[in-house]
Amino acid sequence: MPASPRGPRSDGASTRAAILAATRRRLVEQGYANLNVRDIARDAGVNHALIGYHFNGKQQLVLAVLDEANAQLLGRQTRMYGDATSASQIWRQACDFYEEDLASGFVKLLMELMGASFHDEALRREFTPRLLAWQSLIEGAVDAFLAESRLSLPVSGRAISAWITWFWMGMEASMALEIPEEQGHQREAVAAMAELLQRVEAAVATPARARRKA
Repeated sequence: MPASPRGPRSDGASTRAAILAATRRRLVEQGYANLNVRDIARDAGVNHALIGYHFNGKQQLVLAVLDEANAQLLGRQTRMYGDATSASQIWRQACDFYEEDLASGFVKLLMELMGASFHDEALRREFTPRLLAWQSLIEGAVDAFLAESRLSLPVSGRAISAWITWFWMGMEASMALEIPEEQGHQREAVAAMAELLQRVEAAVATPARARRKA
Protein backbone atom coordinates (compact mmCIF):
# COMPACT_ATOMS: atom_id res chain seq x y z
CA MET A 1 0.00 0.00 0.00
CA PRO A 2 1.55 3.35 -0.98
CA ALA A 3 2.42 5.78 1.78
CA SER A 4 0.05 8.64 2.34
CA PRO A 5 1.34 12.01 1.17
CA ARG A 6 2.70 14.15 3.96
CA GLY A 7 0.14 16.65 5.17
CA PRO A 8 0.69 20.12 6.58
CA ARG A 9 2.51 20.56 9.85
CA SER A 10 0.25 19.85 12.80
CA ASP A 11 2.35 20.94 15.79
CA GLY A 12 2.18 24.61 16.70
CA ALA A 13 5.89 25.22 17.32
CA SER A 14 6.96 23.82 13.95
CA THR A 15 4.19 25.70 12.14
CA ARG A 16 5.12 28.96 13.81
CA ALA A 17 8.83 28.46 13.04
CA ALA A 18 8.10 27.71 9.38
CA ILE A 19 5.91 30.81 9.05
CA LEU A 20 8.54 33.04 10.67
CA ALA A 21 11.31 31.68 8.43
CA ALA A 22 9.21 32.16 5.29
CA THR A 23 8.24 35.69 6.36
CA ARG A 24 11.82 36.66 7.00
CA ARG A 25 12.90 35.44 3.56
CA ARG A 26 10.07 37.29 1.84
CA LEU A 27 10.64 40.45 3.86
CA VAL A 28 14.34 40.58 3.03
CA GLU A 29 13.92 39.65 -0.64
CA GLN A 30 10.72 41.54 -1.54
CA GLY A 31 10.15 44.16 1.16
CA TYR A 32 7.35 44.96 3.56
CA ALA A 33 5.09 46.58 0.96
CA ASN A 34 5.07 43.41 -1.16
CA LEU A 35 4.52 41.01 1.71
CA ASN A 36 1.54 38.73 1.09
CA VAL A 37 0.31 36.21 3.67
CA ARG A 38 -0.78 33.73 1.00
CA ASP A 39 2.73 33.70 -0.47
CA ILE A 40 4.18 33.20 3.00
CA ALA A 41 1.75 30.36 3.73
CA ARG A 42 2.68 28.67 0.46
CA ASP A 43 6.39 28.96 1.23
CA ALA A 44 5.84 27.61 4.75
CA GLY A 45 3.63 24.74 3.56
CA VAL A 46 0.66 25.76 5.73
CA ASN A 47 -2.89 27.00 5.25
CA HIS A 48 -2.90 30.81 5.18
CA ALA A 49 -5.55 30.85 7.93
CA LEU A 50 -2.88 29.58 10.33
CA ILE A 51 -0.99 32.85 9.97
CA GLY A 52 -3.96 34.71 11.40
CA TYR A 53 -4.31 32.07 14.11
CA HIS A 54 -0.69 32.30 15.23
CA PHE A 55 0.06 35.98 14.58
CA ASN A 56 -3.19 37.91 14.21
CA GLY A 57 -2.23 39.68 10.98
CA LYS A 58 0.67 40.97 8.93
CA GLN A 59 1.88 43.59 11.41
CA GLN A 60 2.18 41.20 14.34
CA LEU A 61 3.80 38.66 12.03
CA VAL A 62 6.64 40.95 10.97
CA LEU A 63 7.14 42.11 14.56
CA ALA A 64 7.44 38.47 15.62
CA VAL A 65 10.15 38.03 12.98
CA LEU A 66 11.96 41.08 14.36
CA ASP A 67 11.54 39.91 17.97
CA GLU A 68 13.01 36.52 17.17
CA ALA A 69 16.06 38.08 15.50
CA ASN A 70 16.42 40.77 18.18
CA ALA A 71 16.37 38.24 21.01
CA GLN A 72 19.26 36.34 19.46
CA LEU A 73 21.32 39.38 18.51
CA LEU A 74 20.77 41.39 21.70
CA GLY A 75 21.85 38.32 23.64
CA ARG A 76 24.93 38.04 21.45
CA GLN A 77 25.84 41.70 22.04
CA THR A 78 25.28 41.41 25.81
CA ARG A 79 27.67 38.46 26.00
CA MET A 80 30.21 40.39 23.94
CA TYR A 81 30.13 43.36 26.33
CA GLY A 82 30.63 40.98 29.24
CA ASP A 83 33.55 39.09 27.69
CA ALA A 84 35.52 41.85 25.95
CA THR A 85 38.46 43.46 27.70
CA SER A 86 38.58 46.86 25.98
CA ALA A 87 36.42 49.30 24.05
CA SER A 88 38.48 48.83 20.88
CA GLN A 89 38.04 45.06 21.15
CA ILE A 90 34.28 45.53 21.56
CA TRP A 91 34.19 47.81 18.53
CA ARG A 92 36.12 45.37 16.35
CA GLN A 93 33.91 42.48 17.43
CA ALA A 94 30.81 44.59 16.73
CA CYS A 95 32.14 45.22 13.21
CA ASP A 96 32.54 41.47 12.68
CA PHE A 97 29.00 40.90 13.94
CA TYR A 98 27.77 43.62 11.59
CA GLU A 99 29.22 41.78 8.61
CA GLU A 100 27.32 38.68 9.77
CA ASP A 101 24.11 40.68 10.06
CA LEU A 102 24.53 42.07 6.56
CA ALA A 103 25.02 38.57 5.17
CA SER A 104 22.05 37.12 7.10
CA GLY A 105 19.66 39.83 5.89
CA PHE A 106 18.98 41.22 9.38
CA VAL A 107 20.13 44.72 8.45
CA LYS A 108 17.77 44.83 5.48
CA LEU A 109 14.93 43.44 7.61
CA LEU A 110 15.46 46.24 10.13
CA MET A 111 15.58 48.90 7.43
CA GLU A 112 12.40 47.57 5.80
CA LEU A 113 10.45 47.82 9.05
CA MET A 114 11.87 51.25 9.79
CA GLY A 115 10.81 52.49 6.34
CA ALA A 116 7.32 51.03 6.77
CA SER A 117 7.03 52.71 10.18
CA PHE A 118 7.28 56.19 8.69
CA HIS A 119 3.77 55.90 7.27
CA ASP A 120 2.22 53.30 9.57
CA GLU A 121 1.65 54.80 13.00
CA ALA A 122 0.56 51.52 14.58
CA LEU A 123 3.69 49.77 13.33
CA ARG A 124 5.85 52.70 14.44
CA ARG A 125 4.51 52.46 18.01
CA GLU A 126 5.57 48.82 18.11
CA PHE A 127 8.82 49.14 16.18
CA THR A 128 10.35 52.12 18.02
CA PRO A 129 10.74 50.46 21.46
CA ARG A 130 12.42 47.51 19.80
CA LEU A 131 14.87 49.83 18.08
CA LEU A 132 15.54 51.74 21.30
CA ALA A 133 16.44 48.48 23.03
CA TRP A 134 19.67 48.61 21.01
CA GLN A 135 20.41 52.15 22.17
CA SER A 136 19.76 51.13 25.78
CA LEU A 137 22.22 48.25 25.47
CA ILE A 138 24.88 50.52 23.98
CA GLU A 139 24.29 53.16 26.63
CA GLY A 140 24.95 50.60 29.37
CA ALA A 141 28.18 49.52 27.69
CA VAL A 142 29.35 53.14 27.30
CA ASP A 143 28.59 53.91 30.95
CA ALA A 144 30.56 50.84 32.05
CA PHE A 145 33.52 51.86 29.88
CA LEU A 146 33.54 55.44 31.21
CA ALA A 147 33.33 54.25 34.82
CA GLU A 148 36.18 51.79 34.38
CA SER A 149 38.43 54.16 32.42
CA ARG A 150 37.70 57.11 34.73
CA LEU A 151 37.81 59.44 31.77
CA SER A 152 36.69 63.00 32.43
CA LEU A 153 34.75 64.06 29.34
CA PRO A 154 32.68 67.17 28.62
CA VAL A 155 29.86 65.02 27.24
CA SER A 156 27.52 62.46 28.80
CA GLY A 157 27.44 58.73 28.22
CA ARG A 158 23.97 59.28 26.77
CA ALA A 159 25.37 61.56 24.07
CA ILE A 160 28.13 59.10 23.20
CA SER A 161 25.68 56.20 22.98
CA ALA A 162 23.46 58.30 20.70
CA TRP A 163 26.44 59.01 18.43
CA ILE A 164 27.19 55.31 18.20
CA THR A 165 23.58 54.17 17.77
CA TRP A 166 22.59 56.60 15.07
CA PHE A 167 25.94 56.36 13.30
CA TRP A 168 25.36 52.63 12.93
CA MET A 169 21.77 53.15 11.82
CA GLY A 170 22.83 55.63 9.15
CA MET A 171 25.59 53.30 7.99
CA GLU A 172 23.13 50.39 7.86
CA ALA A 173 20.73 52.47 5.77
CA SER A 174 23.49 53.46 3.34
CA MET A 175 24.59 49.85 2.91
CA ALA A 176 21.02 48.60 2.55
CA LEU A 177 20.78 51.12 -0.29
CA GLU A 178 23.91 49.45 -1.73
CA ILE A 179 25.98 52.64 -1.64
CA PRO A 180 29.48 51.30 -2.41
CA GLU A 181 32.47 51.70 -0.12
CA GLU A 182 34.26 54.01 -2.56
CA GLN A 183 31.40 56.49 -2.19
CA GLY A 184 30.09 55.86 1.33
CA HIS A 185 33.40 55.01 3.08
CA GLN A 186 31.46 52.98 5.66
CA ARG A 187 34.09 50.36 6.44
CA GLU A 188 36.84 52.98 6.43
CA ALA A 189 34.85 54.90 9.06
CA VAL A 190 34.37 51.94 11.39
CA ALA A 191 38.04 50.94 11.07
CA ALA A 192 39.08 54.52 11.91
CA MET A 193 36.91 54.44 15.04
CA ALA A 194 38.62 51.25 16.22
CA GLU A 195 41.99 52.97 15.78
CA LEU A 196 40.83 56.06 17.70
CA LEU A 197 39.56 53.92 20.58
CA GLN A 198 42.85 52.06 20.73
CA ARG A 199 44.74 55.36 20.99
CA VAL A 200 42.43 56.60 23.75
CA GLU A 201 43.02 53.38 25.67
CA ALA A 202 46.79 53.77 25.30
CA ALA A 203 46.61 57.38 26.50
CA VAL A 204 44.59 56.37 29.56
CA ALA A 205 46.90 53.45 30.36
CA THR A 206 50.12 55.51 30.25
CA PRO A 207 49.37 57.77 33.28
CA ALA A 208 48.09 54.73 35.17
CA ARG A 209 51.39 52.91 34.63
CA ALA A 210 53.31 56.02 35.67
CA ARG A 211 51.34 56.25 38.93
CA ARG A 212 52.08 52.61 39.74
CA LYS A 213 55.83 53.19 39.27
CA ALA A 214 55.86 56.34 41.42
